[in-house]
Amino acid sequence: MEENWTLTWNLCDLPAWYIGSLKFNEQPQRFEIQGVKASSRRLFERLDSVENPDERTRLFNEHITAKFHLYELDREHTLSARRSLRNTYVRYLRGWGVDSNSVEGAVLKAWVESRIGLRPTFHRRKVTANDPDGQLAFATDRMKGLAGSNAIDSQLDLVYTFCQYELGRRHPGESSFALFRGTHDPGDYQTLEVISPRERIVRLNNLSSFTPDSERAFEFGSTVWEVRVPTVKVFFWSQLFPRGILKGEDEFLAIGGVYRVKTVL
Repeated sequence: MEENWTLTWNLCDLPAWYIGSLKFNEQPQRFEIQGVKASSRRLFERLDSVENPDERTRLFNEHITAKFHLYELDREHTLSARRSLRNTYVRYLRGWGVDSNSVEGAVLKAWVESRIGLRPTFHRRKVTANDPDGQLAFATDRMKGLAGSNAIDSQLDLVYTFCQYELGRRHPGESSFALFRGTHDPGDYQTLEVISPRERIVRLNNLSSFTPDSERAFEFGSTVWEVRVPTVKVFFWSQLFPRGILKGEDEFLAIGGVYRVKTVL
């Protein structure tokens, strides 16, 4: 499975195998999705002059609404057109918050695969090179989630880029975060090396949820891992949006790869 876990291409200025490696996570470097900031240059120039983070979020949503014509929702009378306009990034993030193995979750994992070059390792079941049923389950949900969507990959490009911009403004100089992940099935993760009874090297799914609160992580599993997640691998942080897209949770969605994890007692 090792040679099939990353793609030979991505849309970043660093190779997929490196972004997904343990060395990258422990010595992270900045990377960008090619062309996203340049195509929205005026937005980020405008954000540079705004001190209030809530106002920056409002400007971001205003930009994405105009760019993808979301304001036309009430003008479109056909069912397919209205459904397309409703399928904004908010739907997919909320869908993930309900169930990361939903069709919305498949779309987010597919975005990571297409942009970063890291394949998913789990969706409803393990997704491996030798399991066509697992691959089919993921591909089917991905296609269902993309049906009728409104340039959702391009919307998610902007969500990631805005998230990175805001983390840079709110946490300047921060290269990584100590985050926690709860799981009921630690044995289902691919373990690459056991360092000690409490510490090991594992491969996480290409997109995974974390919380900064270790006690809260126990609500999601009897085993909790502490992980250092590079800031540049944070795809979305729920606190970026005042009303909270992932309701009631201080949740981070982070790009996966090979991580050093430490079990919290």
